[in-house]
Amino acid sequence: MSKVLEVDDSNFDSEVVQSGVPVLVDFWAPWCGPCKTIAPLVAELAAEYGDKLKVVKVNVDDNKEAAMKYNVRGIPNLILFKGGENVEQIVGAVPKQELVNAIEKVVA
Repeated sequence: MSKVLEVDDSNFDSEVVQSGVPVLVDFWAPWCGPCKTIAPLVAELAAEYGDKLKVVKVNVDDNKEAAMKYNVRGIPNLILFKGGENVEQIVGAVPKQELVNAIEKVVA
């Protein structure tokens, strides 16, 4: 699971909510500068955490249902899910260490 998966409204529940491992969801849009800035970081985290964490991206322009359900108002918006529950939400292009700290809480 070391790569970032594209997820949409049709498979969000099966890939994220029903996942057996914690999931980091990156809500983004192609026109969003900060989203492009953190994209390599998100891919790096996917590679580093391998099978302990699933990392997925959701394009908010094409998948409004998931974005609305999880109250995504600003992007990039990273939400950590564990056991199908939203356990942490981070808005904006944040430093890698902030994401690592949040991830460590759910994969520990």
